[in-house]
Amino acid sequence: MREDELATRVVEHFRAAFDDVEIHLEEPYDHYGNRGVADVYVRVRTPEPVDYLIELKADAAVRHATGANEILRQYRRMERYFYKDDEHAIRTKLGREGPGVHALLLFAPTKRCVEHVREHAALYESVDPDATVEGVEAARKVAFLTNLDRAPEGELGFLSLNGPLAFDSVAFREAVPSGSRLADALWGDD
Repeated sequence: MREDELATRVVEHFRAAFDDVEIHLEEPYDHYGNRGVADVYVRVRTPEPVDYLIELKADAAVRHATGANEILRQYRRMERYFYKDDEHAIRTKLGREGPGVHALLLFAPTKRCVEHVREHAALYESVDPDATVEGVEAARKVAFLTNLDRAPEGELGFLSLNGPLAFDSVAFREAVPSGSRLADALWGDD
């Protein structure tokens, strides 16, 4: 599975799930030499603006990475510097309900990505889900994408690796949608 396939599903999901949405692919940022690109940057209004900074990891990215530390460093750089760039801004809002920023590191539901995450599960599980970005409450998710085929209906989902369910725990296994690509990747040859 390629990253552009994942990006297509993410775009389809946000277009279907929200009426007022701005979507930017490969959105660059640069803050005093701290350069990078958010794979997908989405701003929805519900009615206040809520941003989704999305780093996608498919087979090629996992294969070429030197390890989980490199992937996490790229993800953290995006979170840390994206809003310091003059082109992007997020403001605190009084009375905001919930996070104003969702920083997402999303893995493809493939055997290669599952093997990578299994090998480095402790590192991905250690990402604190609560954060603050430029004074705005933020949520961090490290997850596998699920329901890829239902993205055009706005039903793309994810199964968190840094939430209450430890990877490969009984509860995690029970949360995997049966018959899904993730189930096949986890247990296809069992």
